[in-house]
Amino acid sequence: MILYKGDPEKEIKMSKLLITAIMSASAIVGGFFVTPLAAAQSDPIYTSWNSNKAVVGYDVTSFFDGRPVKGEKTLAYEYKGAEWFFSSQENLDKFKDDPDAYVPQYGGYCAWALANNKLAKGSPKHWNVKDGKLYLNFNSRVKQKWLEDQTNLIAKADANWPSVLD
Repeated sequence: MILYKGDPEKEIKMSKLLITAIMSASAIVGGFFVTPLAAAQSDPIYTSWNSNKAVVGYDVTSFFDGRPVKGEKTLAYEYKGAEWFFSSQENLDKFKDDPDAYVPQYGGYCAWALANNKLAKGSPKHWNVKDGKLYLNFNSRVKQKWLEDQTNLIAKADANWPSVLD
């Protein structure tokens, strides 16, 4: 859902507000109090609130071939508390041999948001690989901002990660 087309910071802020409103309503109805930010901050790997799939089920090794594809449920592997899916046994084996070589930077959260000391979901549709590392961004506009100053933004995001999860 795009609430503020063209302004990534407002989109992220409004998305968080919407999630907070939904979670608050759920907390009142369900009788428990959990803030979505606290829940998201506790997870080093981004997964949606209703799934434990890392990178929305995409095969993370396929990004390094330049052709991201969805993984198969039959080729799943748990790592860092998330479920990772792969398109072939070969890709699953590559991941098992060196998972940190394939896991997106910042646990799959939006790299541009991290550079700005914020958390937002990363999307497998808005990605790039630089220096052998996979970066995900929130949407195409955010990715464009990321690519315009990527080296500087990587340094900022690295400085913020993982303390932004606290």
